[in-house]
Amino acid sequence: MQNPPSAPFDTLLLDRLMEAAGVDLLLATSKPNVQYLLGGHRSGFFEHADAIGLSRYLPIVIYPRGRADQTAYIGHKMETFQQEVSPLWVSAVRTASSGSGDAMRQAVEFIKTAGLPARRIAAELGFLPADAFQVLRDGFPGSQTLDALPALERLRARKRPHEIDKLRLASDRVIDAMLAVIAGHGPGTTKHQLVEALRREQVMRGLDFDYCLITAGSSLNRAASDQPWQAGEILSLDSGGNFQGYIGDVCRMGILGEPDTELVDLLGEVDAIQQAAFQAVRGGVPGQTIYDLAEAVRRRSPHAGDIAFLAHGMGLVSHEVPHLTATGPVPYPAEDADRPLDSGMVLSIETTLRHPRRGFIKLEDTVLVREQGHEILGAAGRGWNRGNTRSAAAARSIAA
Repeated sequence: MQNPPSAPFDTLLLDRLMEAAGVDLLLATSKPNVQYLLGGHRSGFFEHADAIGLSRYLPIVIYPRGRADQTAYIGHKMETFQQEVSPLWVSAVRTASSGSGDAMRQAVEFIKTAGLPARRIAAELGFLPADAFQVLRDGFPGSQTLDALPALERLRARKRPHEIDKLRLASDRVIDAMLAVIAGHGPGTTKHQLVEALRREQVMRGLDFDYCLITAGSSLNRAASDQPWQAGEILSLDSGGNFQGYIGDVCRMGILGEPDTELVDLLGEVDAIQQAAFQAVRGGVPGQTIYDLAEAVRRRSPHAGDIAFLAHGMGLVSHEVPHLTATGPVPYPAEDADRPLDSGMVLSIETTLRHPRRGFIKLEDTVLVREQGHEILGAAGRGWNRGNTRSAAAARSIAA
């Protein structure tokens, strides 16, 4: 069967992934995968919170293998207005649910009425409430329930041009926000105040603020607090902001004053590891090569014992395919270490130096895999960014 003309993803690839897993029917229920399969649809009402009344929002995309033209969507009542102005590509849309259990009951009813095969059903088990799971099991007592996440992650692995544009925009704007915060704040500003300023700067740039991990001075504590940023101290801002669901996740460094020779060298060591990793990023290269080249430089560093390196997939989800290591902070098997990178994959590459005396020094970059090389999505501000420059310039202007 050919791709339906209006399908916003590669249905043939999804069919192959489902066939390889022996899956007849797939149910997507996480916000990222529902957005991807529906071509960008996100509930405006449930953008930030899922809980409502005694239940929660549960969107469901029903996809039968080899029958993309029978794809259906079960949504909440509050999505009716969005469907009126922005119709979805799928053949059937039911926006009549009010919670998780009744959403799944409607999905079961649709599957049975449409006569869709349901011997082996793949559902997003980590994103399926217990009450909805029980409704699914009761509706198809003789069926086997599998996890849909592996197939859906593989489907999203290669980003399309419009996705790359959104990731580039998100990364650029997060960095712009960071540089504005660093330049606009001086001695005595607390970590709480800096994080709030970063939130405002991201929102002003059209992003949804996700989080900020922040350190100041020699402290390695990355939580927002009342600790002030003082003259001569370094600052790290590691923040995620997203544009229409696509994540910009980067880390940049600031300083109140001028970096001394040691700080210049320390950030240089971090950047040298980053640059080594970048050189391995191109289509056809095994993912493990990124680690091999980065680790070779890390081991030569006089601070190797205090340096950690990590590379992982990025997109609608942080730590998505490709999965390059089994020893990182997020547990998953290194199933892509020996597989060649594909053009269109997007990686987060990060090197962290936890210096016992100078503090937390880190760079994190978002990197696109090209057929013949790589592109950094958001390359500004990778050195020492001076703090208080905006307010100092304003003071000089007033004095003049």
